[in-house]
Amino acid sequence: MNLSQLEFGALLAYTPRGSTPEALHSKDVMIALKRDQFVNKPPILVSEWVAKRMQGKIAELPFRQFFRSNTILVPVPKSSLMQPNTLWVPERIANALVAVGLGKRVESWLIRTKAVPKASTSSPSMRPTAEQHYESISVQGILSKPDEILLVDDVVTRGAALLGCANRLADAFPQSHIHAFAVMRTISNSTEFANIYEPCIGSIDLLETGETIRRP
Repeated sequence: MNLSQLEFGALLAYTPRGSTPEALHSKDVMIALKRDQFVNKPPILVSEWVAKRMQGKIAELPFRQFFRSNTILVPVPKSSLMQPNTLWVPERIANALVAVGLGKRVESWLIRTKAVPKASTSSPSMRPTAEQHYESISVQGILSKPDEILLVDDVVTRGAALLGCANRLADAFPQSHIHAFAVMRTISNSTEFANIYEPCIGSIDLLETGETIRRP
């Protein structure tokens, strides 16, 4: 893999630990996002709520430069092999963002060719590395050479999947600028968690051990 660092943005934050009302609410929001449930009144899908919230606040978001008029949004594949009629939340998020003018179009260029363990249900030592994600993904259906590519995911923890995907895209599009966006970022240490709405920009770095670290 040639990319050892990837710049990313995230809109929301959640902590899997913590007992404050905001921490507990963040878990509920994360679950609703993962399922792309209907929220609010009148009902709206979480993916559409995220897109409309970002559309209204794009000028003040720290990662606004990721969403250019020529940006191609590429959803991150599921950890399992795709089955017909399977819910693919990153694709829904990407489509909702483009529908409100944040990006040029969606391209499902990345496909999972070999299933990997699901990071959210695996112990830290068993979570797939960036290289394992890279080796289990291929690029399909290339019809253009985009200047700007934005990977889209629902939740980012250490960022291994995003970095693996970015490297696969970099192989296919060596001249493209590649960034990543996740709706939520995980904050493992609950004492560092303050609010659900906490837009940020940061980096995902590949360590010499093969592990990834996300800042912030």
